[in-house]
Amino acid sequence: MGDKVKKPKISERRKFFTLLAQNAGLGMMGGLVWTGYASKAKGSSLTLRPPAALPEDDFLSTCIKCGLCAEACYNRDSNIDKETGLQRPATLKMAKAGDDVTIGTPFFIARDVACYMCEDIPCVPVCPTGALDLASVTNKNNELDPTMMDMGIAVVDRNSCIAFWGIQCDACYRACPLLDVAISLEYTRNERTGKHAFLEPVVHMDACTGCGLCEIACVTEKPAIFVQPREVALGRPGDHYVKGWDKKDQERIKNRADKDVTTRTKRSEKEAADYLNMDVEY
Repeated sequence: MGDKVKKPKISERRKFFTLLAQNAGLGMMGGLVWTGYASKAKGSSLTLRPPAALPEDDFLSTCIKCGLCAEACYNRDSNIDKETGLQRPATLKMAKAGDDVTIGTPFFIARDVACYMCEDIPCVPVCPTGALDLASVTNKNNELDPTMMDMGIAVVDRNSCIAFWGIQCDACYRACPLLDVAISLEYTRNERTGKHAFLEPVVHMDACTGCGLCEIACVTEKPAIFVQPREVALGRPGDHYVKGWDKKDQERIKNRADKDVTTRTKRSEKEAADYLNMDVEY
């Protein structure tokens, strides 16, 4: 007869199943932690993306997290420190765990390193999937145009901006690469003194690219001017209000289900001219 197979001791089997249960529990916990983090990261509405990025949902589904845009940003010719001859930190960086941004996707923090609006926009042409839309920064002459970038919009906090206190400051205005186009200074009378004027910075939403150079230049401890994604910074009028003189604006309501519904009351029976020079009770 052959040798009998030795049965494992009860203590060894118990140890095996205990370790198996522990590993399963750790795996489940890791999955829950990752799911929670991923949900939080995707829910961040303040993330600033590279120039020409698609809308956030489309960007996340199109970006393959290759890092070519961040590499092109770091290796651009204009990113050499003139004093040391070394590469400076890049504007774009790839998100890591703890960044509160979807891991592996490119983003930037304007207060750390702003976008310098390179003429050749090196980060966009290298994108292999179209997550960075080359057409959106190409003008009618088929040339790359940095003024067509749209990373966000600068917002001025009137309460903390010292220019609104009457202290002369034009740091953000001077830092803007689109001087007097994206940011201008508005002179208003100082009613308190009657002798001085305020030089208030005004951001023009149609021209601002969201580069963040103004945010870096701001002299206050916490920037009084800062860049936010447009969908966060700007309001939304909704489908019930349109600019009647702007055909492009009317495109917003073309698919509205109730666009032909009009509220009629007894007052609606009269024309607007009927109310001229009349005392109307409301």
